[in-house]
Amino acid sequence: MAGAAADPDRPSPARMYDYSLGGTDNFPVDRAAVEAVGEIVPEFRLVGLANRGFLVRAVETMAGLGIDQFIDIGSGIPTSPNVHEVAQRVRPGARIVYVDNDPVVQAHNRDQDRPGVLGLDADLYEPASVMDNLAVRAHLDFDRPIGLIFAAVLHFVRRDQAVDLVAQFRRALPAGSYLAISAACVDGMEAPLIERLNAVYATATAPIVLRSEAEIEALFAGVDLLEPGLADVTRWRHDGTPLPIRILSGVGKVS
Repeated sequence: MAGAAADPDRPSPARMYDYSLGGTDNFPVDRAAVEAVGEIVPEFRLVGLANRGFLVRAVETMAGLGIDQFIDIGSGIPTSPNVHEVAQRVRPGARIVYVDNDPVVQAHNRDQDRPGVLGLDADLYEPASVMDNLAVRAHLDFDRPIGLIFAAVLHFVRRDQAVDLVAQFRRALPAGSYLAISAACVDGMEAPLIERLNAVYATATAPIVLRSEAEIEALFAGVDLLEPGLADVTRWRHDGTPLPIRILSGVGKVS
């Protein structure tokens, strides 16, 4: 809920991700949650880095295709390189909207002066609050293509709602836009790891939803996937080593 205070007694996915990336904007409860998964998967913190690598490559790819405006849904606590830094290296003057309703994220967005960047306190469960927002419409040109990003956020969205929510966002995009998604995949993961992930995130501000590959592919309805299609974040336009926790990813052009 927008404007809510940070809860130091419950793990937050945003703060857990920050800790995984080596950040300091997290509480003991967040670090304990990450370490609890790490007891089974020592490489757990590498998963966050691998997802960040996908995000960087996805933004570079979209910017290379001419995209100079982006909306990052569930952007998380600012970490370098962030979307605006990557995009503006390729497209100087690129404009970005960071969307999140985590209070720690919003505190950072208020405190930072970043040219071309708008921080928006909004809920992804309400697509119109983003896509019809007057500040967003003033910041971006909806007559030109936009890169829409859901990086490691949809596995915190209810199973029965994610496809429709993504579709609502996608339908509000201008022609020629791109959609980038990464989401946790249950296929191929060991049962003890699945149980530990579900248990750890059950106490968090948002429980985790592990999807099948087919369910993740369904999130890309209405887009034409770029090569290599749907791939592990360690392998999307990269020659990395897959990790025990699978995050599938892709970038597609809105058809």
